[in-house]
Amino acid sequence: MGASEDKNKIISSGNDEIDKKLGEGIPLGSLVLIEGENDTGKSVLCQQMVYGGLNQLHRIAYYSTENTIKSMLAQMDSLSLDISDFYSWGYFRIFPVHLEGVEWTSEQMKGTLHLVTTHIKNIRETVIIIDSLTMFTTYSDEDNILEFLTNLKNLCDKGYTIFITLHQHAFREDTLVRIRSACDCHLFLRKEQLTDRYISVMEVSKIRGAKKSTGNIVSFEVQPGFGLKIIPISQAKV
Repeated sequence: MGASEDKNKIISSGNDEIDKKLGEGIPLGSLVLIEGENDTGKSVLCQQMVYGGLNQLHRIAYYSTENTIKSMLAQMDSLSLDISDFYSWGYFRIFPVHLEGVEWTSEQMKGTLHLVTTHIKNIRETVIIIDSLTMFTTYSDEDNILEFLTNLKNLCDKGYTIFITLHQHAFREDTLVRIRSACDCHLFLRKEQLTDRYISVMEVSKIRGAKKSTGNIVSFEVQPGFGLKIIPISQAKV
């Protein structure tokens, strides 16, 4: 009974090795920052969390700046993360945020951050993924971004669990420090060369309220048709 109650208080990635490094999973009610440069695996990690969360029957909303609904479902299917049933049943909704070819003024963009917050408050899902925050930073100053994070934090206090991804190059270092400190969980992704190929390395910087002590680092690669494959540390050090 106790074990299953604990399971209800976290979001699992659906991958045992990753969950182990996360101290069993992400505690519900957390504001989670997934940080890294391009192609380090941020979206793949988000999609892995979607898969784990849906299998726990959490309702999840995904705001994507890079995918359409169709491309997102196809991408997850190619990673062996089949969530089509959950999508059909309404447990998973995708909200594409496409700005290509649209000229946005700074004022309109500031308004968009408010719109996203308002939208989250008005949907039924309580697990939210914003992939990625970087898109908004070109048009928003530090105050706008930090106000947006404060609003997200307030939602987390009311029971929401919110993941945001960002590319650190898009932010000033002092802004990054403030963003990181505002978040309950901070996962940092980077690429490393392993002999003839590149792998993704996830560093667990902090997880506030984790059930068990968290492990520092997990390495993985994305294999088409198979999905996310964990690389043992002994191999990753080669």
